[in-house]
Amino acid sequence: MTDENQNHEEPVIRDKRRIDPETGEVRTPPAEGAGEQPAPAAESTDAAASDSTGAGAVGEEELTVEDILNAAQAEVQEPSDEHLADLKRVTAEYANYRKRTEANREVERERAVGAAVAVLLPVLDDLDRAEKHGDLEGDAPFATIAAKLRAAVEKLGLKPFGETGEAFDPQRHEAIFQQPSDEVEVDTVADVVETGYTLGGTLLRAAKVVVKTPA
Repeated sequence: MTDENQNHEEPVIRDKRRIDPETGEVRTPPAEGAGEQPAPAAESTDAAASDSTGAGAVGEEELTVEDILNAAQAEVQEPSDEHLADLKRVTAEYANYRKRTEANREVERERAVGAAVAVLLPVLDDLDRAEKHGDLEGDAPFATIAAKLRAAVEKLGLKPFGETGEAFDPQRHEAIFQQPSDEVEVDTVADVVETGYTLGGTLLRAAKVVVKTPA
């Protein structure tokens, strides 16, 4: 009985608490046993794999950047046909855009000026009637004012048209009366009742005329 008690091994208790119950300090984890050697081959293999992976990634990244730079430089020196075609297309589109913009700007300008000048047409008509009656002869103040007004509207691009003896143009003339005549072979303006005006390339008002027609 005594031999059995002596040969009985007492249980081994390992205290794995991280906080020392007596001092309250954090315990340092115990070192691994001397008999438990780490697997150097595995660690070295993992390290080698890690190193090779990192080196491969770095090498691959450097190679990719270099390839991109070389390709970009080659493209700048010798652009491909596709890029040349794109460049020509963009250049043509920009040129067309500029032409449309300039044309629209000119149209809007003529429209604005035409709206401002249109209110002066009745005044210009009165000056034409006064001139026919001889009221604008000499250096009279009224004649001077008329000359200044006509010069001002001409600077804005307003041009009068419609003269006696010119061929009748239905696109520019409005016939208010027709006179058969043996003196003409084609329709001809016999008298201008109201002067017509153009502003740039726009017909602002047609001329009202009396027309002689072949008898």
